[in-house]
Amino acid sequence: MHDVSDDLKLGINTMTLTHLNAQGEARMVDVADKPESRREASASGAIYMHPATLQRLADGNLPKGDVLATARIAAIQGAKRTHELIPLCHALPLSKVEVDFRVDEAAGCVHVFAHCRLNGRTGVEMEALTAVSVACLTLYDMCKAVDKDMVIGSIQLDEKSGGMSGDYQRAASAERTPIVTGEGASGEVSLGSLIGADEPCVRVKCLAELRERLGIGEVNVPFERMKSADVSGLKTVLKSMDSRFVGLEEGRILCAVNQVMAGDATPLTADDEVAFFPPVTGG
Repeated sequence: MHDVSDDLKLGINTMTLTHLNAQGEARMVDVADKPESRREASASGAIYMHPATLQRLADGNLPKGDVLATARIAAIQGAKRTHELIPLCHALPLSKVEVDFRVDEAAGCVHVFAHCRLNGRTGVEMEALTAVSVACLTLYDMCKAVDKDMVIGSIQLDEKSGGMSGDYQRAASAERTPIVTGEGASGEVSLGSLIGADEPCVRVKCLAELRERLGIGEVNVPFERMKSADVSGLKTVLKSMDSRFVGLEEGRILCAVNQVMAGDATPLTADDEVAFFPPVTGG
């Protein structure tokens, strides 16, 4: 007989997907027999934009009016209607939905935070995540008249409490990133040893369809290989290492340095983060 405790000792997660029945069919979980308890969840996200757009937002000088107030109301409304958007979510009598924003000029973004609470039989994680998502979408809609290059990202559950699954708090990632070496076969993204503290690198992220095209989302490029310390020099090194990076020269590909929109002439230093991504489109 299989002993679940053996799995736990080995660190194997034995939790099942509760939204599937024995036949693998989707179902709404019956929570009628669960005891009521205090449930809380917090989520966060961000929307990145051009510095000029961020300044206009902070100054209240955008065509559609009070951007943050509108996004806050939309987020609260979205949290309350999560069950209409996510098929198997329950309709929940939320007792609290709190939404906050932080304009971050250094990062070139607006950080969004949402906290949901109720006394009930199921958690409010999806409500918090929906609130953040709707807030970011509303910010995009309110600002798109002056900036269509905005990027929404980093939407995540930060913590939750209550329920049979217990409490959760997101831990900081300690994952290390491989270095592009250019020593592999043609047509392959070749990876070298992991970055060390004594090896200055520029961190490169390829997002959305670029990630799919290259088959890798994040690499580190040794700073010493760059003949010019700017985005153009970084592109040159990447293209010399793997031919697929030629796609970075497409006019539609955008770039951000340390989460601030940038161009080929933007200077780089060791430990900078450079993201390449396709444009976001909106109606």
